[in-house]
Amino acid sequence: MLSIGLAILAFIVGVIFLYKCSDILVDGTSKTAVQLGISSLIISVIVVAFGTSAPEFAISVGAAFQSHADISMGNIIGSCVANLLLVLGVSAIIRPIKVKKTIIKREMPIIIGVTIVLLLSSFFGLLDTHRLIGGVIFLVLFAVFIVYFIQCAKKERNNDVEKYESGKTLKNIIFIILGIAGVVVGALLLIESALSIADFFGIPEMIIALSMVAVGTSLPELVVSAMAAYKNESDIAVGNVIGSNVFNIFLILGASALLIPLNALNSIGNLLILMVVTLVMFPILYTGHVISRKEGVFLLVLYLFFICYIFLA
Repeated sequence: MLSIGLAILAFIVGVIFLYKCSDILVDGTSKTAVQLGISSLIISVIVVAFGTSAPEFAISVGAAFQSHADISMGNIIGSCVANLLLVLGVSAIIRPIKVKKTIIKREMPIIIGVTIVLLLSSFFGLLDTHRLIGGVIFLVLFAVFIVYFIQCAKKERNNDVEKYESGKTLKNIIFIILGIAGVVVGALLLIESALSIADFFGIPEMIIALSMVAVGTSLPELVVSAMAAYKNESDIAVGNVIGSNVFNIFLILGASALLIPLNALNSIGNLLILMVVTLVMFPILYTGHVISRKEGVFLLVLYLFFICYIFLA
C-alpha cells in the first residue's frame, strides 16, 4: 500500500492520465472511423462510447485481475449513475439537449432493458455463483447490441461524412495505441491509490469505487458530452452516455465476471438506485424531447443526494 501522500498524488496523476489519454483515444478512433466512411451515429454511440469507456474497462477488469470485486462492480455502477446524472446534468446546463425521437423510441428502451438484465442477473447469481454463464451471456448480448446497432446505423448512413487526408491514418492509429496505453497506466495508478486511500481512512472499497473512482473514470464521458452540448451536437451528448452504459454493463462486467465473482448480490441496493435513475431519464427525455437547464440542475441535485447516500449509508 502507498502512503497517504503518495496515494493522493497517484490518484491525481491517474485521473490526468485517464483524462488526457482518453481524449487522445477518442480523437484517434473518431477520425479513423470518419476516414473509413462510418456514419456519425456509429461514431457517437459506438466509437466514442468505446473510447470514453476505456477507463472503466481498464479499472474494472484490472481490479478483477487483482481480485478486488467491490472496485470492479462499484466502479461500473457508479460510472453508470454518473453518466446519467452528472454528465447529462452538466451538459444540459451548458446548453439544453435536444433529443431525437429515434433515441427515445430505440436507445432508451435498450438501456432500460440492459439495466433490468443486470439487476436480475445479480439477483439470481449470474455474476457470482454462476458467473461464467453470466459473463458469457453478457458478452453475447453485447455482441448482439453491436451488430444490431451497426445494422441500424447503415440505414441511417450519412453520405456527406467529411474525409480526412489518407496520410493522417497512421497518425490516428498511433493516437489510438498511445491512448490505450495511457488509459491502462492511469487506471493502474487510480486502482492503487484508491485502495491505499480506502485502507488509510478505513473506508470500504465499494464506497471509494462508487464515488472517487467512478467520477474519475467518467471524466471522458463528461468532457465529450459537455463539448458536444456546447457545439449543439445533442445526439453525440446523449448517444455517448447511452452507448457508454451499455459498454459498461455488458462488455466490462461480462469480462470481469469471467475472472472473479463480483459480489453483485451485495450491490442490489445500489443497482436498484441505478434502475430508478435510468427510469427517471425516460420521462425527462420524452416530455418535450429536450433536457432543459432546469432538468440539468435537477439531475445534478440527484447526483449529490446519491453521493451523500453512499457515504452516509
